[in-house]
Amino acid sequence: MSYSEIFKDHLAHPRNAGELPGANAIAEQSNPVCGDRLRLSLLVRDGRIVAVRFLAYGCPPTLACGSALAEMLDGMSVEEALKLTRGDIVTAVGGLPSRKQHAAALAIETLRAALREFINRDSLE
Repeated sequence: MSYSEIFKDHLAHPRNAGELPGANAIAEQSNPVCGDRLRLSLLVRDGRIVAVRFLAYGCPPTLACGSALAEMLDGMSVEEALKLTRGDIVTAVGGLPSRKQHAAALAIETLRAALREFINRDSLE
């Protein structure tokens, strides 16, 4: 399977890459098998994600999935973000070979970790 034009565009022009000063939800996850890592930083206000940044280390699909996730999350409510699936990420990049779907799984795992951190901290305040 060759990669889609959407995938190639995310790879060439990542959306929302970098650090996010003032983020109130941050998570970094890694794939223990291949070593890929994804860091996701969110700024959540009034239950809505108002800013997103990501850093990806690893294979091109990890970068493309991080970019697609960051683009999708901008403006989304926390409740909507919690409903995202690996399949949503695969669709957003125009498909992935089965052996590269771990990148979409890593994106969702990182998102869920960031949202858990936010929800747990928010409930303590």
